[in-house]
Amino acid sequence: MMTRKAALKNGYFCGTRIRHSMKVYRSIEQFKKVSNTVVTTGTFDGVHIGHRRIISRVNEVASRIGGESVVLTFDPHPRMVLFPEDNDLRLITTLDEKIGLLQEAGVQNLIVHPFTKAFSRTTSIDFIREILVNQLGTSVLVIGYDHHFGRNREGSFEHLKESGPLYGFQVEEIPVQDVDEVAVSSTKIRKALEEGNVAVARQYLACPFRISGFVTHGDKLGRSLGFPTANVHVTDQNKLIPANGVYACYVNVVGRKFCGMLNIGHRPTVNGHAKRIEVNIFDFDTAIYGEDIVLELQDRIRDERKFDNLEQLKTQLALDELKARSLL
Repeated sequence: MMTRKAALKNGYFCGTRIRHSMKVYRSIEQFKKVSNTVVTTGTFDGVHIGHRRIISRVNEVASRIGGESVVLTFDPHPRMVLFPEDNDLRLITTLDEKIGLLQEAGVQNLIVHPFTKAFSRTTSIDFIREILVNQLGTSVLVIGYDHHFGRNREGSFEHLKESGPLYGFQVEEIPVQDVDEVAVSSTKIRKALEEGNVAVARQYLACPFRISGFVTHGDKLGRSLGFPTANVHVTDQNKLIPANGVYACYVNVVGRKFCGMLNIGHRPTVNGHAKRIEVNIFDFDTAIYGEDIVLELQDRIRDERKFDNLEQLKTQLALDELKARSLL
């Protein structure tokens, strides 16, 4: 079983009570077969509403046939292995965040298989025969719209429909999921976040976008202004950080949930250089250095900007707090 981070310590994730345990396997080979396995596979970055529709159907079918749901996903993200020179990809969820969301969605078995160049060369027929049939014992395979798999993405829904009767499993495709007639995708969510539009991302995710990390020491400037901040260090360098600006957010730390306002940026008023993630936790005055922390971004308040002096900044922070409290 994989270690859970602070977000799961109290049995909650994304504001939802987690009511079941989920078995997590580090490779396909570790998976222990169960009867009537209902499987889906994909990267599931963000576990957005389209992903949740697929997972909901997997759970529904598993319950109907007296089986168990299985999600096969990969780490690292396949694009990072296949296109290592492309360093632009940032992920909506870290692996631990994704595990928490999949558990919240009711998945019974999660396989996080190492994605390597060797694995990427698996042909579609070998993927079907060796992985889906022999190792997972698939009874029903549920896939998303336009799903491809195997070497060079050669496998398709039509390929699976032809192979299913030969190998004794059924195949079901979920049609494309729309939000306001716009197809949901991890790419669209990343774009919204890069523009700072966390409200749109929240609609697509059916859950606030989160930033997980731990609290580090800062320069104590916020305290001198009357707005002490916790500096958040994100350990996963591939985690997507939204556009610079000020955000209203919820803060999960020391086993409790607080309201707060978050600044992402370079702090131009004090000639800052390094990008910082700093959160002012409302009605809170406890030393939390080294503690795990999870931020749930609700809305963007404003752009980051340079003020003429610290007094102007302090005045604006007071207005930001009022706005954040009203949003939360």
